[in-house]
Amino acid sequence: MDGQLRVCKDFAKSRKIKIVGEYIDRALTGKSDDRPQFQTMIDDAKKKTFDYVIVYKLDRFARNRYDSAIYKSKLKQFGVKVLSAMENIGDNPESILLEGMLESWAEYYSIDLSQKVRRGLRESAMKGQFVAGRIPLGYKIVNKKLEIDPTTAPIVQEIFTRYAAGEPKKAIIN
Repeated sequence: MDGQLRVCKDFAKSRKIKIVGEYIDRALTGKSDDRPQFQTMIDDAKKKTFDYVIVYKLDRFARNRYDSAIYKSKLKQFGVKVLSAMENIGDNPESILLEGMLESWAEYYSIDLSQKVRRGLRESAMKGQFVAGRIPLGYKIVNKKLEIDPTTAPIVQEIFTRYAAGEPKKAIIN
């Protein structure tokens, strides 16, 4: 992210564009427009706060063609132009085609990658490999598979036994 921001700042400087703000939704996907900073940017554009939105690449603006078209149209109505620091897109008719192709490619890539990840997780799970986040208490990972951990499993067994006997949770925790 920092590298992308640096490239955008260099791009602005080389074109003598003054940066008045940064809108960064860290760790949020571009697949959705449900991004707080993105929405703030749209609101600020409406107030005529700036003339340009500079993105590292167009796929950083939106990952689907629909959102991209809707929000670029809104920005255009507000007198704001979206510029890509890495993609040389002009104002000629060919640029319309290029921009459309880049946006289509970004949407394709996002969907394709999502399908590949899901397929990989499903295949790993079918092989009995652990694919979730945190390892459950009482288990450990051995050769990508969950195995009972002889060190912590007795603790889990004691918790279940005490709970099944009617002991309150607070007493078990203490």
